[in-house]
Amino acid sequence: MPKINFLPTLQDSFEPLLPQQVEILRQQFLSEGGETASIQSRFNYAWGLIKSVDADDQRLGIKLLTDIYKESPQRRRECLYYLTIGCYKVGEYSMAKRYVDTLLQHEPANQQIKALQSMVEDKIQRETVKGVAVATGVVAGVAAVAAFLLRGRKK
Repeated sequence: MPKINFLPTLQDSFEPLLPQQVEILRQQFLSEGGETASIQSRFNYAWGLIKSVDADDQRLGIKLLTDIYKESPQRRRECLYYLTIGCYKVGEYSMAKRYVDTLLQHEPANQQIKALQSMVEDKIQRETVKGVAVATGVVAGVAAVAAFLLRGRKK
């Protein structure tokens, strides 16, 4: 199989298919035996699931892509790209970062992969800031309660 030298745009990767389109991919997948279907049918179905807005669909897409990644070295590049997007969409940002970093090791000049990496890293940074803000709020709350209790004891 020839190597595909392009990846879909990020915008395209986040646009869901119509339910009828996903159903066609699912029927092809099932008609070929489900988990034992051809790599192409499994990939197509996984791709449709990753593009879905439903987290359960996305998780199934991640599982199928992970299996294909292990089985088919020639599909690893595409799998890593969609695994990054799938993990990003379900909130598994550290896994998304691992996948995109692996892609970037092999293609350091690829602008699409750099854009994907930037998107993942920006999200991780925003989530970290949120986590720090929540932790700070919790610490401040505990300190306020402790101060209130200690002040009550001194009286």
